[in-house]
Amino acid sequence: MTPKKIALAALSFAATFLVPLAALAQDDKAGSNLFDVRAWAALGAGLAIGLAVVGGGIGQGRAAAAALEGISRNPGASARILTPMILGLALIESLVLLAFVIAFLLRNFAVT
Repeated sequence: MTPKKIALAALSFAATFLVPLAALAQDDKAGSNLFDVRAWAALGAGLAIGLAVVGGGIGQGRAAAAALEGISRNPGASARILTPMILGLALIESLVLLAFVIAFLLRNFAVT
């Protein structure tokens, strides 16, 4: 083996086995407390609902724009386009509501 391969293997070993051990080695009193867990849960709840609303809004906007473009190009197919569009919008909205429920549960965990 070349010295370069040995150095790479040693670095990989250190990164895999020794760094996590050092990260988890902490005193009992220096560790994270319940306040830290609640703070991170509240931050996660805020990020979850924010990203869900942004993603859902973009998805619904693109779906409606594509449906309206299809209807404007072929007005005779509006009945065949409208039903799947409404179904898609309902599914997108259900994902946003699911994210809201998860964020609500995280927030309740953070408060109690």
